[in-house]
Amino acid sequence: MATTRKDDHATQDRELAHQRALMVQRHVAERGIKDERVLQAMREVPRHLFVPALMAAKAYGAGALPIGAKQTISQPYIVARMIELLDLTGKEKVLEIGTGTGYQAVVLSKLCAKVFSIERINELALRAVELIRTLKIHNASVKVFDGTYGWSDQAPFDRIIVAAAAPEVPEPLLQQLSRTGKLVIPIGPEGKQRLARVMRVGTSLKVEDCGTAEFVPLVGKFGWKE
Repeated sequence: MATTRKDDHATQDRELAHQRALMVQRHVAERGIKDERVLQAMREVPRHLFVPALMAAKAYGAGALPIGAKQTISQPYIVARMIELLDLTGKEKVLEIGTGTGYQAVVLSKLCAKVFSIERINELALRAVELIRTLKIHNASVKVFDGTYGWSDQAPFDRIIVAAAAPEVPEPLLQQLSRTGKLVIPIGPEGKQRLARVMRVGTSLKVEDCGTAEFVPLVGKFGWKE
């Protein structure tokens, strides 16, 4: 009996791995994401665990999905696009704003040295911590806080990624970016958001427009007001 159950699990695991591979091929690689490390990390992370059980069947589709508390898990392509824009080599300390249930943080954990992630909604942060523990990820930390302040006692960060759209780049995040750092953030109101990559060049900042985006608003002291 136990063997049958084990076989069922193995079959299910293979099927889910197949669905992940298809998701990465169709919705990420075929849309222009070329960084093989990003593609491989997304093949490995069980995205279905990060959405409500009722949504699990849709986890490997092309779209964003609700995760509760009026928040969403971003579509696979945009997760890959933002991470690819960070240019990760594996040695970086990364700050993530907007943990949600932790999917992007876990993908990042496979691509950099350390992830510090901030979520303002307690129930989502608790779920993220639980999943990070279940998946035995040891280089990602989550705290509940207003992410627009950043995480000053862990600064500076080599990379910062913001998974919600701000009216402009929050000043504390710019201050916490290392001298050769890169920051990826959607900017603008609903319906008019652009993805920006901010890079330090000497004492000035260079901002690249990286195309359209569609995110929930970044709420906080240096973001949108509730």
